Amino acid sequence: MNTFKKGMCQLLRFAVLEARCCAFAVALVGGIAVSKLLPGLPVARYDLLLLYGVGLTVLAWRLGWDSGRDVAVIAGCHAIGLLFELVKVRMGSWSYPEDALTKFGGVPLYGGFLYAALGSYVCRAWHLLDLRLSGYRPRTTAVLAGAVYVNFFSHHWLPDARWVLAALLLAATAGTWVRFRVGGSDHRMPLALAFVLIGFFLWVAENAATYVGAWSYPDQLDGWQPVSLAKFGAWALLVTVTFVLTVRGGQGHAHGASGRNPRSATRKNRTFFVRDRGHRATVEISCSRGSH
Repeated sequence: MNTFKKGMCQLLRFAVLEARCCAFAVALVGGIAVSKLLPGLPVARYDLLLLYGVGLTVLAWRLGWDSGRDVAVIAGCHAIGLLFELVKVRMGSWSYPEDALTKFGGVPLYGGFLYAALGSYVCRAWHLLDLRLSGYRPRTTAVLAGAVYVNFFSHHWLPDARWVLAALLLAATAGTWVRFRVGGSDHRMPLALAFVLIGFFLWVAENAATYVGAWSYPDQLDGWQPVSLAKFGAWALLVTVTFVLTVRGGQGHAHGASGRNPRSATRKNRTFFVRDRGHRATVEISCSRGSH
């Protein structure tokens, strides 16, 4: 009974930490939902959402939830996401049907915040869950993540290589573990499983986002329908791009698990890459333990 009670307490702690990691994404989707309910606005809804997204980013930085490095990573995700959107909207994969001043090539600038929200989640998880990687191949994973990103464009003209890339990513991440801390206990899971789980919850979030009018797939223009389950696999692959950006963004030098500014931490974080003959790396992130 004590074991069950302890397990449930750990699960509750983990759920609370995950909710904190998702704060930006939840606030963004919530703002999109509320914007649909507002009466006649003096500005276009997409323009208002752009201001809202910028405001959320500044607020998170000012509150110390995100460091300067985190904001840089999030901005990088925003830029990469906008490029992705421009190509996909042009190819007819989905659309933003409303008008806006800040809309270029059929894509409103706020659209990049949907990818920035994913970047925010990964950065927050890195701090709040005290993530550590073992057996990580940084170069191989980065190259494959880049190939995944390019394939999402090129499959419109060339054969779709996503299944080949998925198999290569499984091979590259074999033996790679994500260690994380909940309360006073350490846990671990395979990195590939983490990608799959994040991809599933992104698919769930995408259903919520399309329901509140963030964007629309062709089969949703005449009424909302659930997003194809195939998008689950697409998100599981695409999250590797954000993950690589976060690792290369130097999360080991960001603020600790408390979410406070680095100046308030009792111990600075450091990242150690220890390479062996197999070109793997062990990444150890030492965070302040004060506020798990």
